[in-house]
Amino acid sequence: MELVCIDDVREAETLLKGVVEKTPLELSRAVSDRCAGPVFLKCENLQRTGAFKIRGAYNRIARMDDEERARGIVAASAGNHAQGVALAAQLLGVQATVYMPEGAAIPKVEATARYGAHVVLEGAIYDEAFHAAQHFAKASGAVMIHPFDHRDVIAGQGTIALEILEQLPEAGTVIVPVGGGGLISGVACAAKALKPSIRVVGVEPEGAASVSRAWENGSVIPLDTLSTVADGLAARQAGALCLSHVQAFVDQIVTVNDEQIAEALLLIAERAKMIVEPAGAAGVAALIGGAAEVTYPVVVLLSGGNIDPLLLLRVIRYGMGTAGRFLSFATQLPDRAGELHRLSGVISDSGANIIGVEHRRDGVANRLLGDVEITMQLETRGPEHVKSVIAILEENGFKPYALSLT
Repeated sequence: MELVCIDDVREAETLLKGVVEKTPLELSRAVSDRCAGPVFLKCENLQRTGAFKIRGAYNRIARMDDEERARGIVAASAGNHAQGVALAAQLLGVQATVYMPEGAAIPKVEATARYGAHVVLEGAIYDEAFHAAQHFAKASGAVMIHPFDHRDVIAGQGTIALEILEQLPEAGTVIVPVGGGGLISGVACAAKALKPSIRVVGVEPEGAASVSRAWENGSVIPLDTLSTVADGLAARQAGALCLSHVQAFVDQIVTVNDEQIAEALLLIAERAKMIVEPAGAAGVAALIGGAAEVTYPVVVLLSGGNIDPLLLLRVIRYGMGTAGRFLSFATQLPDRAGELHRLSGVISDSGANIIGVEHRRDGVANRLLGDVEITMQLETRGPEHVKSVIAILEENGFKPYALSLT
């Protein structure tokens, strides 16, 4: 199986001039402070369509011959690949059909359609949309644009490494989010060609570690289940071509859990002032969690920023909980004047900030006659403060239950 080489990536770079943005490489003091050296963020969340995918998609379609272009193209995606393919097809004057699962985020569906693609919602999960796209390709003759397992796609993604080493020649490690393996394949092959000493570390979600499994077993093995908040990395199986690149060029692959991803997303939003999707935060999660073995300076690739606003709210709240910045609890109070005021006073004295209150008389399990249930959401300062707040509540006669940090 012939691997992508630096000449392939250079050719892709030429094709992509004037099409993609040369995204910023920013020093993050907030992330650096959590680590043992300088950390830079490669901001592909600021790329056209909000993710790196336009690079590989455009390079793939641009290299098709006239006969293939006349047949049109088809792709399957839950979001970023869909938008990358749609925009690339629009720029190149090719008719695109994109299959997306019925549960795909509405903003991503609408964005794909605005780029001119014909969007078909098919199936409850990505796999079903992918199979529908394959069927359409066979029936119509349209060319299937794979999201990661194709030489031209890999070469297009590798142009990110050219930019990184131009912007920071002294980079010691590049940390890359991993789904099916196309992004890390391109980045690793190009980075190693230009600077053999550089470390390339991949990061997968624990609940979707398809490339790790393939690497350990030496062959592609589909996962039985997928479970991760990082839908952009939820590939049921690694690409066979991608696996060959990973085996040849990647130094380490680590995994992170959803709690770590949520905490990293919160850090990036709050301190680096960047909005990223969970997949885009995976690299920072691995770095601050100590999973990755690195040489500084480190470059962390923020692969995308396309996140549904409602999911963003949930993930930030979850991240605040895992960082000890949020506490929800319920307690029962006598239904008489002054009790809620007394509870609020205790919480105020504890240094927590009340951000939500719910007062219920009906439908409360095990409620004593004459009691009400109060549910409160508090903003706290960290894990130790959470413990302190709970202790102060109990010292004042309140019995908090249904405790939740998320």
